[in-house]
Amino acid sequence: MATRVSYPVELKMKAIEMRLAGVPVKEVMEKLGIRNKSQLKTWMRWYRKGEVHRLEQPVGKQYSYGKGPEHSTELEKVKAENRFLKQQLELLKKYKELERRWKLRSSSAGLNPFEKK
Repeated sequence: MATRVSYPVELKMKAIEMRLAGVPVKEVMEKLGIRNKSQLKTWMRWYRKGEVHRLEQPVGKQYSYGKGPEHSTELEKVKAENRFLKQQLELLKKYKELERRWKLRSSSAGLNPFEKK
C-alpha cells in the first residue's frame, strides 16, 4: 500500500507559479519532487477556483464545502488572499507583455512575437 505524501504550502505555490509561467508538468514534477501529476492538476484547479485555503488542508482531510480551515486566523486568511492576488497580478503582467509583443509582430511582419530580444 502506498504512503501518502504531504507537501508544504510553499512547494504547492511554487508548483502553481511554475505552471502559470508555462513550465511543463513533467519538469515541475522533477524539479520539486512531486510524485503524481494528478496532484499538481488538483492544486491548479483549486487555485483557479480561488480555493487557495485548500492548499493548507492536511492529507486526506476534506473541509466542508466553501469553508476554509477552522483554525485559520484572520491574518492567515488575508495573507493567503494577498498571495493569490499578487499571483493574479503577475499573470496579467505576463499576458500584457505577450499582447504587446503580438502587436509589435503584427506591425512589423516576419517577427515571432514570442522571441526574446
